[in-house]
Amino acid sequence: MPLASNLPSWSTSAFAGTLTALSGASSASHTQGGGGAARGGGQDRHVIQMIAHASLDVIEEVVRKDNAMYLKAVDKFNEWTVSAFVTPGNTKFILLHEAKNDDGIRAFFVDVWELYVKAAMNPFQSAYVGLKSGVFDGRVRASARKHL
Repeated sequence: MPLASNLPSWSTSAFAGTLTALSGASSASHTQGGGGAARGGGQDRHVIQMIAHASLDVIEEVVRKDNAMYLKAVDKFNEWTVSAFVTPGNTKFILLHEAKNDDGIRAFFVDVWELYVKAAMNPFQSAYVGLKSGVFDGRVRASARKHL
């Protein structure tokens, strides 16, 4: 079963819900510390969200030191690498991925940023409500297939 089937389509932030669905990562078993049993399936979603949230502190540190928008690989957890993109408005796009493809990841982030700006400029979109758009979702997924 692919990992994307365990993820929500969108969460309260504009991009967090699809961060691993776009990475192409496959479902894998995870072992809990202390000799616990291997877990897979629905547990992957929680691990992925934990990795993404934990990487926000690292992203903040990198942003203070480096003023670039594309931060490349900012963190690593097991087989996943965390790459980030920070917009001038301080919106953070986070991607968990296994393969190293810096040019493709950068092009993907630029595409997503352009799509995000277009969606956020919609006069019917509130700044305080999560971005929920099937069209946006489809275009982000198409960009992921193209670049990743």
